[in-house]
Amino acid sequence: MEIIRMSEMETSTTPKKVQGRKLIDRDGLVVMNLLLKPGEEVPSHKTPVNVLFQIVKGEGTIEVGEEKGEVQENDLVYSPKNIPHALEANKDKEFHVLVIKLPQ
Repeated sequence: MEIIRMSEMETSTTPKKVQGRKLIDRDGLVVMNLLLKPGEEVPSHKTPVNVLFQIVKGEGTIEVGEEKGEVQENDLVYSPKNIPHALEANKDKEFHVLVIKLPQ
């Protein structure tokens, strides 16, 4: 068993220019904890794998393909591979999201 304490891990700037923590990267599974500031966004992009977004803190908007939805703490969003997706924090709250890239 491995316990990963997110609060104890270092943050870094992701390729999408937001702060985050890479929690797991093994056997095709990647788990990131994105830490968006109020109003900050991750621009639309595609990934070659299916992705889950688990909202850990705050509220924001997630866009997957042509669909856009308001999300809040404890929501889970599924994004199929090769479909554009984007995230945006509400203007007044931090938005923390677990991004889970699923192995093929």
